Amino acid sequence: MDASTATLPRWDMSNVYSSLDGEDFAADLARATARLDELDARIRDQGVGRLPEGAAKSLDLPAVATLADELLGRMNELGRLLDALRAYTYAFVTTDSYDKTAARRMSEIEQLAMRQRKSFVRLQAWVGSLAPVAGDLARLAPGVREHERVLADWIEQSRYLMDAPLEDLAAELQLSGGGAMWKLQGTVTSQLKAPFEQDGKTTLLPMTRIRNLANDPDESVRRRAYEAELKAWESVREPVAFSLNCVKGAALTLAKWQGRDDVLHATLDRNRIDRETLEALLAAMRDSLPRFRRYLLSKAAKLGRERLPWWDILAPVGDARLSYTWDQARETIVAQFGRFDEELAGFARTAFERNWIDAEPRDGKRGGAFCMRVVAREESRILANFDGSFDQLTTLAHELGHGFHNSCQHGLPILRRGAPMTLAETASIFCETIVFEAALAEAPGEARLPILENSLIGATQVIVDIYSRYLFESEVIRRRAQAELSADDFCDLMLASQREAYGEAVDPEHLHPYLWLLKPHYYYHDLNFYNFPYAFGLLFGLGMYAIYQREGRAFIPRYKELLRGTGEGKAAELAARFGIDIRSRGFWAASLEIVGRQIEEYCQL
Repeated sequence: MDASTATLPRWDMSNVYSSLDGEDFAADLARATARLDELDARIRDQGVGRLPEGAAKSLDLPAVATLADELLGRMNELGRLLDALRAYTYAFVTTDSYDKTAARRMSEIEQLAMRQRKSFVRLQAWVGSLAPVAGDLARLAPGVREHERVLADWIEQSRYLMDAPLEDLAAELQLSGGGAMWKLQGTVTSQLKAPFEQDGKTTLLPMTRIRNLANDPDESVRRRAYEAELKAWESVREPVAFSLNCVKGAALTLAKWQGRDDVLHATLDRNRIDRETLEALLAAMRDSLPRFRRYLLSKAAKLGRERLPWWDILAPVGDARLSYTWDQARETIVAQFGRFDEELAGFARTAFERNWIDAEPRDGKRGGAFCMRVVAREESRILANFDGSFDQLTTLAHELGHGFHNSCQHGLPILRRGAPMTLAETASIFCETIVFEAALAEAPGEARLPILENSLIGATQVIVDIYSRYLFESEVIRRRAQAELSADDFCDLMLASQREAYGEAVDPEHLHPYLWLLKPHYYYHDLNFYNFPYAFGLLFGLGMYAIYQREGRAFIPRYKELLRGTGEGKAAELAARFGIDIRSRGFWAASLEIVGRQIEEYCQL
């Protein structure tokens, strides 16, 4: 471990609970169970569920309004309890997959979450039946009025609910089906190690460390890491292929029984966009592929190649090497955030000072990075795998953006919090852009190339690679409807998707057939097509940053208001507040033009 990563923090969860076996954790677990029992009893005793057609108009509306207020309050209280229990346990599961206590606790919480899902289904079906009198209920009950936009979404989605017994069955089967397959993929990939030789010594390295070598300045290190990675993934491909078949098979079955058009239908609704918006986004992404290939071919030339093998896609270019100690990363981020807004800088400062970040790569820890909210403490926690690179600096800024988004929703009932994936990336991309733009503006001439390189690597991953992942997942779901796929099938589809997206810029003999295996996004049983929202988020975030550059500080209050409101309302409605038409191909093309200008400068250097 070098100087930049010698003393990396692990996150501090001690203000949430004392331990997984602590009395405080056990008390909240018991309290959540009791609240579920009470909620279930009220739902059962009051006959909450789908009502007969036309029954709503004959109900005692004041009594219904009072009951609705009560049930919403109970759901919010229960949600806060389960959020704290889940976040605390997840902090252990994701950083140490060998922790058996954490695995057991997570299973207990999943059982409670499954029961919560059953209660929610009945409440949502009931609310859907009350659609004809929703306006009357909002006038009669302050809780209903406060949740009016959320309830409108419940009403719309209630049409896709199965009968309550079938929804119960689906929820229970997910624990031993899709949910179990996600755990299997996560456990297998986080515990996998590969032998790697460095400085004349061969050691077993966790895959998080191996994959971080993809941006090592030494080409021989990158290539050997790539070869070691592929060999290691090959050793576990069969159980993970089994997992992927189960997850996508379950998604197909559920979509059919819910009356959905297809698996994508639920994802569009979850992201609060329509097919017209998705097609506009995908069309703009396709149109931009030649420009990204121009960047990749320019990069290949700078590395002395005709085109790039996979191990060079993330390679640094140029003689200048941007590296940061943990302290330097903290100081840089806080300072640049402060130039935008002191509240944002204060949030980041708090996250660093209070050890809300787990930054150390280690065995048993999941790769990548994420941010999770801890609503009960009005805090967030960030997982990273910091290696001192500029890429990891911008990754930290990105995840802190998610945390700031969470902080903008402090004080809201939990049912009104969150964001669809399409809008969840708004603050993260914005914060990442703040750090990138500042670094580029302050960089001496020789440092502009590596800074542009880092930005374009990220943009290529989010546009080109995610386009390939969309192609891959679409074809997997299409073929899984006929039969299970083998590990070879998954590899072949992944390679075909990469060839279509990257085109002539990447060596077709040296691609990455196992990205389907290592990316956890494919294994979230209730989040299919967990790919295009990242492209949406990048381009929407860039578009918002362009508005900030035009409007200056007047933009900031409106921006925070947008972040506060992402838990409710359609994406198109929220975007329209800023004059953005997300159904227009032109908006996405304009955001891509920002990246295009970076590509042109890069190619000229």
